[in-house]
Amino acid sequence: MNELISINYNNEQPTVLGRDLHEALEVKTAYKDWFPRMCEYGFEEGKDFNPLKNERLQIEGNREVTRTVTDHQLTIPMAKEICMLQRSDKGREFRQYFIKVEEQWNTPEAVMSRALKFANQKLEEIKNSNIKLTETLAVQEQQIAELQPKASYYDVVLNCKDLVSVTEIAKDYGRSAKWLNEKLHELGIQFKQGGKTWLLYQKYAEKGYTSTKTQTYNGNDGEVHTKVHTYWTQKGRLFIYDKLKAESILPVMEKS
Repeated sequence: MNELISINYNNEQPTVLGRDLHEALEVKTAYKDWFPRMCEYGFEEGKDFNPLKNERLQIEGNREVTRTVTDHQLTIPMAKEICMLQRSDKGREFRQYFIKVEEQWNTPEAVMSRALKFANQKLEEIKNSNIKLTETLAVQEQQIAELQPKASYYDVVLNCKDLVSVTEIAKDYGRSAKWLNEKLHELGIQFKQGGKTWLLYQKYAEKGYTSTKTQTYNGNDGEVHTKVHTYWTQKGRLFIYDKLKAESILPVMEKS
């Protein structure tokens, strides 16, 4: 079908500009007078037409001037009635053209095409909405993580009131008791008494870092023997933490 006049298909239904129709019908009356007269036939703004403000190039004298003019977006049913009201050959020609426009608009293929287009638009909107929601949730999770205080080694130690063995402290660093004892000896914190018991040097002995416990046991010789075990207080545990940290040695939980 040859296009006699520009049709706008970007709305829920096809429309045509009032000034284009006025010109196509070769109406002699000025548009500003003609259109209000057409509206007297019962056409309603918002239902049959919507007003527009358009930029139009006009010839004034010997120069071209751009003016803002009032125009109207007309539904095809309104355009058909206006054509019929003209009682002219042009009116009949354009009325038949608008009938064909409606027929094409309402074919099953056209209806299905619009439905698919609408569905694709909605799908795209949902995708964009989901992307924004995912981004928002990611930001919120990051903010929550930043606001939540991270449990430090200090927190773990301060929440524990019991004495701990050197073996337990060494596990915090993923090391053995032997390694930790030797490291503390290397740092000048403790020494080995009688080749068996680790004791603090005098300058640390009265700081409350350790507590010794004596254990009795029956020997193979039938005699009762004693054995001294050194345990670390939580204060001593933090003392070890500070000393090792100065050596760039951190607990496993702070490495991660």
